[in-house]
Amino acid sequence: MDRKKFLITASLAAFSISAFGRIEKKEGEDKFTGDCDTTNDILGPFYRADAPTRSDLTFEGLEGVQVTLKGKVYKSDCVTPLQNALVEIWHCNTAGEYDNSSNKFLHRAKWFTDKEGEYSFTTILPGKYLNGKLYRPAHIHYRVTAPNSKELISQIYFEGDPHITKDPWATQKKAVHRVLPISLEDTRGNLAVNFDIYLAGG
Repeated sequence: MDRKKFLITASLAAFSISAFGRIEKKEGEDKFTGDCDTTNDILGPFYRADAPTRSDLTFEGLEGVQVTLKGKVYKSDCVTPLQNALVEIWHCNTAGEYDNSSNKFLHRAKWFTDKEGEYSFTTILPGKYLNGKLYRPAHIHYRVTAPNSKELISQIYFEGDPHITKDPWATQKKAVHRVLPISLEDTRGNLAVNFDIYLAGG
């Protein structure tokens, strides 16, 4: 059973356990609570406020492998989708460089979830850069905010990246569910990464 099906099933049970945490319904109440919260990660030095509201970060002449980032944002009960949650992403280019100053805000965007809690971005797989003597694994930063929820600052990594094994952040136990597969989305070979986000209560 995949995670999505499990969470749907769990919402019908009085007490359930998943690999991602606990979901339970308190006696006499209709609300569920859980500890499925998506884990945090470092903000890093390259966050910029006021990125454009857009879901497509690609442009003419862009180098890199195109990928679709998508998923759902859920409330702290682990099952209720969050509409109008603000999802911000940023990452480096294929040379490992961030756009820290231009008015184009390259490889940076924000988007709001729809009524089903869904978000989607079209971008590229980022490159890598040195952190001291070691390369950081390829990663994409997330900042997610919503009313009555705690702000989430996190990162995703990619399965099979050889630089994960020596990275002090990607190797943390709390990052295990943020090392994600890159999947073939359709018959045309388009790539996608799915990252569902579970916010803690505010």
